[in-house]
Amino acid sequence: MLKARQGKEVVVRMANQIGGLAKFSKHVAERGVNVLAMNAWVEGEEAVVRLVTDDTLRTMDVLNENGFEPQERSVVLVDAAHRPGILRHLTDTLARENIDLTHLYASATIEQDDCLVVLNSSDNDRAMVVLND
Repeated sequence: MLKARQGKEVVVRMANQIGGLAKFSKHVAERGVNVLAMNAWVEGEEAVVRLVTDDTLRTMDVLNENGFEPQERSVVLVDAAHRPGILRHLTDTLARENIDLTHLYASATIEQDDCLVVLNSSDNDRAMVVLND
């Protein structure tokens, strides 16, 4: 039902401007990077983007080359069944073990049976163990 593994996400903070995310996405796409999951929001004058791709090194390279100053961070990647209640099961499992989530986002489509959940917690190593039980 759940399969957790260590992964990497790329985090970018940039000026919040119209077309900024389009420019960002263009550079990533032109390098042939496949985005597996992404989360973006605005904090004041700044936009924050978190993404998991099929090639973290290439993603970091293209963003650095284009002045984005990306940061690479460790996360837990969870392959999960795409069905009602899976998020509850995942979060209940972590809560029972007193593991605090710092962020979580996911990627899924209606046509697929699986989804990808990206999370960071107070103890990623333990989170992987309990989610794989």
